[in-house]
Amino acid sequence: MSECTHDCSSCSASCGERREPQDLRKPANALSNIKKVIAVVSGKGGVGKSTVTCSLASAMAARGKKVGVLDADITGPSVPRAFGIHKRAAGSELGLLPAVSKGGVELMSLNLLTERETDPVVWRGPVIAGAVQQFWTDVVWGELDYLFVDMPPGTGDVPLTVFQSLPVDGAIVVTAPQTLVGMIVTKAVRMAEMMDIPVLGLVENYSYFRCPDCGGQHPIFGESTIDALGAQLSLPVLAKLPLDPALSRAMDEGRLEEYSPNPLTDVAAALEEKYRT
Repeated sequence: MSECTHDCSSCSASCGERREPQDLRKPANALSNIKKVIAVVSGKGGVGKSTVTCSLASAMAARGKKVGVLDADITGPSVPRAFGIHKRAAGSELGLLPAVSKGGVELMSLNLLTERETDPVVWRGPVIAGAVQQFWTDVVWGELDYLFVDMPPGTGDVPLTVFQSLPVDGAIVVTAPQTLVGMIVTKAVRMAEMMDIPVLGLVENYSYFRCPDCGGQHPIFGESTIDALGAQLSLPVLAKLPLDPALSRAMDEGRLEEYSPNPLTDVAAALEEKYRT
């Protein structure tokens, strides 16, 4: 007999503790009014998920929207550095106050709370998941049109916590042009579907390198597989992003908002159109 997961919605057993599925979503801070929550996920690390999250947030802010980024990658936070923010977050009796980038993007990350950016987070899963919940319940986000959640890779505690605790309106899945990565991304897509989270589409990062001399496109990591993967999963391909050293430098140097052209401008426009009311 398998161990009870307390998820009665997928269980055929008839036990005395059987109950209807519970709504586990947590209320946001009383001073927060967030219209749309978009999770950016991947099946594994190293595919540029944080770059996609930050670029998408920057592109949406450039369209005049009020935007925030919740860095749920507790053990590997990189969002503040991409926006050039290194100071610690402030707080008041009302809650934690997010840092704000030059372009007006609000940010909350564990790197804004530790004494040093290089301090490791040696926490067990439940504590990490609790910190993510606090970034939702205790942070004074104010009025936001979009909150983008930079998820950790995989399908473990934190993704489960985000999908259960936050009112996620949709997920964007980031992949790379490798068949193995596609297989792992499928797991992330299936998880979102199991949690009744709409998957908005796929973004393939490192799709090609554009030669600065001849302008030709070269598939450094192999031929793109995103179209086949999208067809297999019945999902749209939102973007194919190039491998650009200038973008990597902008992230490292905290100048992401200065990078131009933003490769996710069209995706931001498509999101705005989708959620237009």
